[in-house]
This record gives sequence, C-alpha cells and structure tokens, in this order.
Amino acid sequence: MPSPSIVWFRDDLRLADHPALRAALDRGEPVIGLYVLDEESDGIRPLGGAARWWLHHSLASLAERLAERGSRLILRRGPAHRVVREAVEDAGAGAVFWNRRYGGPEREIDAALKSDLREGDVEVASFAASLLFEPWTITTGAGKHFSVYSPFWRACLAQPAPRAPLPEPREVPGPSRYPASDDLDDWDLLPTEPDWAQGLRDTWEPGEPAAQARLREFLDEDLGHYDDARDRPSAGATSLLSPRLRWGELSPHTVWHAAVETPGASGFLSEIGWREFAWHTLYHFPDLATKNLRPEFDAFPWPRLKPTALRAWQKGQTGYAMVDAGMRELWETGYMHNRVRMITASFLIKNLMIDWRRGEEWFWDCLVDADGASNTFNWQWVAGSGADAAPYFRVFNPELQADKFDKTREYIGRWAPEYTDADGQPPMPMVDLKATRQNALAAYEKVKQVSRQE
Repeated sequence: MPSPSIVWFRDDLRLADHPALRAALDRGEPVIGLYVLDEESDGIRPLGGAARWWLHHSLASLAERLAERGSRLILRRGPAHRVVREAVEDAGAGAVFWNRRYGGPEREIDAALKSDLREGDVEVASFAASLLFEPWTITTGAGKHFSVYSPFWRACLAQPAPRAPLPEPREVPGPSRYPASDDLDDWDLLPTEPDWAQGLRDTWEPGEPAAQARLREFLDEDLGHYDDARDRPSAGATSLLSPRLRWGELSPHTVWHAAVETPGASGFLSEIGWREFAWHTLYHFPDLATKNLRPEFDAFPWPRLKPTALRAWQKGQTGYAMVDAGMRELWETGYMHNRVRMITASFLIKNLMIDWRRGEEWFWDCLVDADGASNTFNWQWVAGSGADAAPYFRVFNPELQADKFDKTREYIGRWAPEYTDADGQPPMPMVDLKATRQNALAAYEKVKQVSRQE
C-alpha cells in the first residue's frame, strides 16, 4: 500500500525551485502538501495584519496550483510539532520533507519533530531553499560570524556560485485518500470589520505566477537603471520582490540566476546579500526582535513613551512631509520604499526618542514583507544597536532627504498631497529637528560613557 510523502510548506509557497517537493517526487510515492498555521508554539511570533492578508491569498494560489497538477494542500492549525505528527498519522505518510527555517524557535521545533518522526520510522529530510548560503557556512577567518556587511558579502561571493534553481514540476501525483483539512476562510486571515485591505488589493496580487511575472518585468524594464534610480521613491525602479521572497513565492536562487548575467546587476544582487546578512545574523542571535545586538545600547536612556507622539507617527501626522508620506504609503499598501523606511525609522528613534522596538512592532503589523530577520535587523541598523549599524549620530533629516530624493515632490504629492497643494493645510511640525537631534546625540554620549566604564 502506498505511503504518501508529505511536503510541509512554510515560507516557501511555490512549486518552482522547491527542493523538499522535488525530494517527495523523487521518492516515487503520492505527494500531499501541508501548511500549518502555528500561532501557539513557544517563541513563534504571530503574523501582523498585512502579512495575514498576503498569506491567505498566497495559500489560495498554491492550493490551486497543486490541484492543477494532481494533489492538494492540506491546511491545519495549531502547534506545529503536534499538528504535523497528526497529519502524518492521518495520511499514513512514510516521509516528510521541508525546507529549512533559521529562526531560533523554528529550528527547535523542526529538530524535535525530525527526531520524533524518525523514531517512528518516518523518513525525514530538510533542505536549503530560502537562502543562497547556509548561515553556518559563512564565517570569518577565525571561524566566527560576520558583524559587518562588506566582508560578509565578499566572503559569500568567494563561495561557489549558488546552485541553479530546480524546474517546476508538471505533475504532483496525489493519494487516493487525503487527510482532513481546514477551510482557508475559517482561519479569518482577511480583515472584515473593518475591511482595511482595499489598498493592498489595489497594489498586490499574491501568488507564485504573479511573482514570476514581476521578476520578468523588473529584469526587462527596471534593472538597467536600478542603481541610478533606486533611492528615488517616485522612480518606480525598485524590484518590489521583497514580499515574494518573504513568502517564498520566489526563491533567492531563482532571482540570483535570473539577474546575475544582466549588466549592472551587482547593486541589486547586493541587496539580496543584505537579506542574507539579516538572516545569518538572526541565526546567530535569535532574540534580535527584542534585544539590542550591541549590549551597550541597553543603557540608552529612552524617555517615557508618549502615546500621542507614537500615534502621530503611525498615522503620518508628524508635520514632516517625507515622514508622513511614507507612513501613509505603508498603511495604504502594506509597503514602503526602502529609502523612506530609513527616514521614517530615524525620525521615530532619534527625533521622537521612541524605542526602536515600538517602530518595529508597527512595521511588523503593517508590512506585507515583514519577516523575522529583515524587519528587526533593519530597525536595529537605523537605531545603531545592530550589526554593521549606521552610526547613531547619523540622523536622517527628513527635509534634506526630501530635497535630495524627491525633488519634484512627486512622492510626497501622491501620499501627503496637503504638503504640495497650494490650499493644503499640513499639520504643524511636532518637534524641532535640530533640537531633537542634539537631544539624541546627548543620550548617545551617555551610552558611550557607560560602555567606557565597563
């Protein structure tokens, strides 16, 4: 009697370049896809609202594509360690395959599950699919992890080229009997009361086919002027692939090999390298979302939180055009241009003197591309508390940044039109940029003093 293989999908919601799926097909038995919505296991961070919206539609797309090829996607909810074992028993599965995860709690779950399944004589294997380079393979000459990006990326590029992507299977044969599945709509991943997702629907089409189409479009139309235009938020030169990579609708191997032969691709590929750096850092520091990577920042004298100031920043009502435009783009689309992410984050941390963790939490809830590594890593970078951090005294002046990167005010005019309309009435600036910059630098001096005393 056939013993089906289960492919446990996680942040790899695709069929192309899917090593775990390929291993299941090579085993020669029927294949069942499984996705587990785990919001209960210790250390697992529940998804933000925008991420839940994306997940719903990406799962619907994956289920449809599996069905077209002969199998099904089974949906289960609960602690992954228990739920996967139950699915194995219900399906009579003889093997489980998955692609690796790199967060601390996720690795603990996977390791324990692998051990338990093998004790039950179930074949288990995991594969490298979400990063170009495994975190334990890139080390300094002393065998330690890198804390600075440039030498990290040089070490990556000195490795053998990333493997070629695997082809998408034409058929995924399913079993004669499937285990029970939840209904996707019953998971309530989509907002209803109120339904705030119209801007997301207008902006994005989740799923692997749309991801592949966007990659082709970027390579054909935007990559050639990426380096020149990527910092201008109105230029439309960025790849918009971050949510595709976050959800695994595209693999980094697919993106790498599609772009690497294109003239001028090195700047774009270095951004793929920055994503790698974030994940490698999280691998070595699992508490990145809550703890300063540089422990001397534990002494930073954050003032008592003023909820009204945080709310003004969240709503894009700070009185600074570039900040307000960015925060409104985020709320409307679930996305923000990278240059503007740095500006808005710097304003929160260094002008409003609000702990970077509060900003990271808001982005986690609002971004469709928020993942466990990049979101936290980038917030710590701006704060100066993280790896390869921007010096704390680098404060992004939002007015100077607007003059430099949005000279025509096209971006500001789209998202915060009251700043460009002759009859517009923008909010009054909530802080003085010069004075708050000096306050931030004075606070940083206290951190340095504590560090020297230690």
